[in-house]
Formats: sequence, C-alpha cells, structure tokens
Amino acid sequence: MKYLFTILFAVVYVSANAQQINKKLEDQIKHKEIMLNECSREGLVEFPEFKASYDANYENYKVDSTTIASISKLMKDKKIKVVLGTWCGDSKYQVPNFLKVVDAAKIDQDKVSFIAVDGAKKAENGLLDGLDIQRVPTFIVTDKKGKEIGRIIEHPKKSLELDLIDILTVKK
Repeated sequence: MKYLFTILFAVVYVSANAQQINKKLEDQIKHKEIMLNECSREGLVEFPEFKASYDANYENYKVDSTTIASISKLMKDKKIKVVLGTWCGDSKYQVPNFLKVVDAAKIDQDKVSFIAVDGAKKAENGLLDGLDIQRVPTFIVTDKKGKEIGRIIEHPKKSLELDLIDILTVKK
C-alpha cells in the first residue's frame, strides 16, 4: 500500500508541475489570444493567427540551395532555440522562412525548440532565464553542451542561411 501511495504521489506531483505545451491565453498587452511557453512546431503552425501568414511565407521563401549542405554538416551536435511571439509580425515572417531552411537542410526536429512569449517578451517557469530576450524572433544556436555560440535577433543581417553559417563556423 505504501508503495502504491508513493507512485500515486509521484504521478500527481509530476503532472502538477509539468509544463503545458502549446499553452494559449489572452495576452493583457496585445489584447488577443497568444501562445505562451514551450510550443511544438505543429502547435505553432496550426495556431490560427500564426497560420494566417505561415503558409504563404513558408511557400514563398526561396532557400539558398548552395548553403544547405554546409548547414546540414555544421548543425551536427548543435541545437537552435527559437524565441518568438505568435502576435509578432517579424516572427510571423522569419519563423516560416527559418523552418523552410531547417526542412531543406534536413535538420532533425529534436534539434529545434520553440518558446512563445507574451507582449512583454516574457514566458513562465524560468524558460527565458539568462537568455536576455529583447526582440523576437531570436534564434539561439547552442553547442552540444548547451552553451550559446550565436544568435540571430529579429531578422538576419545577410540571410538566414548565411547568418547560420557565420554562427556555426565561428571559432571560439
């Protein structure tokens, strides 16, 4: 009985503290429904306000095919965290473009994670602790130890592909 109680307590504790994926709520700054915290790609691209521009932007983006093989090789042992606002025009434009690059480079989906922020560029449960997010979208590239090696903030300087290559080839 004691064993059963311990298991039941553990399940309830984990469930209560589990992060809700694809959380939706009414933003007090933007006065509209947004996504907040961790999101799946599927949840993000199906979110109505985001989907309204996602399909066209993804379709219309022309990937620089000369850089894709390099990106694929350089992404070995790297991850990218995308911090975005489902309410943000730059996020609605850049994230679909980024995902088209990810798809063209055949980057594993588990190497890309998404955190949606509210109108104050905040998330819950310490998800943004230490990330210094000022603008969205922010694409943060990390090495295999989770150390940041570079980021693209709001929009690329050259192109998503060339900026990624610049970040991925920096020697520290």
